[in-house]
Amino acid sequence: MDARTQKSELTRAAIVGAALDLASFEGLEAITLQAVADRIGLSKSGVFSRVGSREALQKAVVEEFGRRFIGDVFVPAMQLPKGLPRLDDIMQRWIVRTRDVDSHTACIFSAGAFEFDDREGPLRDLLHAEVTRWRAALRRSVLQAVEEGHLKADTDPEQLVAEMYGLVLGLVHDVRFLRDGRAPERTRASWQRLLATYRS
Repeated sequence: MDARTQKSELTRAAIVGAALDLASFEGLEAITLQAVADRIGLSKSGVFSRVGSREALQKAVVEEFGRRFIGDVFVPAMQLPKGLPRLDDIMQRWIVRTRDVDSHTACIFSAGAFEFDDREGPLRDLLHAEVTRWRAALRRSVLQAVEEGHLKADTDPEQLVAEMYGLVLGLVHDVRFLRDGRAPERTRASWQRLLATYRS
């Protein structure tokens, strides 16, 4: 990669990062080319030349958030054995990320779901696809735990995934809105009680 290409890619990464920061505090609709340009000291045309339209930048933000989220929560857990060790590690990492990251800068998946729940369009479709992909990964992890004999054979993976999601959405509410420092501890306790009902 030549120096010019590398600089262009770094600039694009800086643009997407600044837009992600903006969305985390103010929502995806707050993203504009001018607002991002002001944050990083570029012209609006300089931002446009690297990312395209506002809609393209919003999509890039959703994709980048998904990449970071999967990198924090899912990828490290794949180093553990299939089944309950992996599933539990995913949930523990999800709780930690919610406490350490999403409590300060909103989770684009959950905040975006509320922001775009009643709107149609490509950005909602992308958010929906990202969340659906994450839930499918959780479902596969649950099924593996069943196949390994760690969870009951009649475990409904969709039900367990929905319950996992419910725990984390409750955690997001409590750490962000209530600013409850003990919320992660309570979520861990709830997760362990939930798991106990599914263990084989």
